[in-house]
Amino acid sequence: MLLQEFVVEKLENRRAAGRWKLLAVLAVCASPMIASYFTYYVIKPGAKNNYGALIDPRQYPMPTLQLQDQDGKVVELSSLKGKWLMLQIDDASCADNCQRKLLEMRQLRLAQGKGMDRIERVWLITDALPIAEQLKPGIAGTHLLRSDKSKLEKWLPTENGTTLQDHIYVVDPLGNLMMRYPKDADPNKIKKDLIKLLKASAIG
Repeated sequence: MLLQEFVVEKLENRRAAGRWKLLAVLAVCASPMIASYFTYYVIKPGAKNNYGALIDPRQYPMPTLQLQDQDGKVVELSSLKGKWLMLQIDDASCADNCQRKLLEMRQLRLAQGKGMDRIERVWLITDALPIAEQLKPGIAGTHLLRSDKSKLEKWLPTENGTTLQDHIYVVDPLGNLMMRYPKDADPNKIKKDLIKLLKASAIG
């Protein structure tokens, strides 16, 4: 009996140790995502120092957009989850303000150095017109997706007196809309925001 009790006790101890090890592994795996989400949406450290306007993602959940890529294939913005997204919205004619934002997003991504691969640039095109050939060399690597403008207007908030075309938006790697930059934004201040975001976040 003593031997049997000893064996049973040993087995129970091993099972308990195994459960604790499994819980520890799960905690380690989940902690970066939990910490990042808690940081941005609960604590929001340094929010007063952010240049961009913080957006509560609960008020602006990502809708089904039914975007079209350049081959006409229907895709969703959620397919880019896992990366930080910089969004701009403009029609295909892409006037001076549009071209300036495209260039700034490219430079902002490059300015992140080793962290540049954590960021994707997205141009949501609001009409069916072709993109001018002279624009294409400068937008290599940008996701070009055509969208119904009315759906974007229901999703993306603007400042008073501005339009979607005036802003650059940031979506986090979990797919949450989290930041909007003002009209004629200062790219140096955007760069500082992005550096802080990538440094503070373990996701993306």
